[in-house]
Amino acid sequence: MKKLFAAILATTALAMPALAQEIDEFRIGILGGENAQDRLNSNECLRAKTEELLGVETKLFAPADYNGVIQGLLGGTIDMAWLGASGYAKTYLEDPEAVEPVLVKVNIDGGYGYHSVGFARKDSGIASLEDMKGKVFGFGDPNSTSGYLIPSIEIPAEIGATMESGDYFGEVKFTGGHEQTIVAVNNGDVDGGVTWADGLGNWEDGYNSGALRKAVDAGLVDMNDLVEIWKSKPIPEGPIVLRKALPEKVKLQMTGLMASLPAMDYDCYYGVAAGESKGFMPIGHDAYLSIIEARKAKSQ
Repeated sequence: MKKLFAAILATTALAMPALAQEIDEFRIGILGGENAQDRLNSNECLRAKTEELLGVETKLFAPADYNGVIQGLLGGTIDMAWLGASGYAKTYLEDPEAVEPVLVKVNIDGGYGYHSVGFARKDSGIASLEDMKGKVFGFGDPNSTSGYLIPSIEIPAEIGATMESGDYFGEVKFTGGHEQTIVAVNNGDVDGGVTWADGLGNWEDGYNSGALRKAVDAGLVDMNDLVEIWKSKPIPEGPIVLRKALPEKVKLQMTGLMASLPAMDYDCYYGVAAGESKGFMPIGHDAYLSIIEARKAKSQ
């Protein structure tokens, strides 16, 4: 069914004429998670394919934090992005008419969940959250699902304490993003932190996809130096969203391009999707209702 969906969309979208008369340019936002240049490099192939397909200049934007992409979507200066579930929730809560979710990444096992993963250096002697008491804990970005929202809900329930500095952990601080957390833990700047991974495959590889896999591929860490100390319940993978105000033909073309990307150019897809996975499948707003409610609860 997924292959048929991709084939139909791709055939329809790729057969359409260029739309320069309807849009002047197309802008793709890339969430934080790794340094800006690596993000741009990983998505350059997508930029080029989009430009060729739409027939208009296509630009990549890699803001310093998640909020930069969210505000770009809200303000109409970014047309498409792969958001985390929490980022989508924030966007929706601020303006329900700003974007629409169209696709979600499918894991090797056919699901579209992932995990927030807590980790520490193996030589630190930390093997669990209990060992983190009094230590320095690193979050990624306040608008990250796995780097903040979910662990800030699930971990306090497990340890029976808040995430406030000095309550259970000695200090809790934001590192700025997933890559920054991984590097900070690896360098000993924080004792433990959280990032995202599909939880499939081997720990030594950084799992099949996610921030750890990207860090391994970039040569930033050796997973044998790290140990997993916590894992969240499954989280729904964030959606690829398109601005609702875009012409319908543009939305159909871009949905088709993304759906057909693994078959068209898997190396390109691997970089865009942060590792090994099956491809993209349709997703709608209802898949994120629980995350939207969690986001609401945190803001109260």
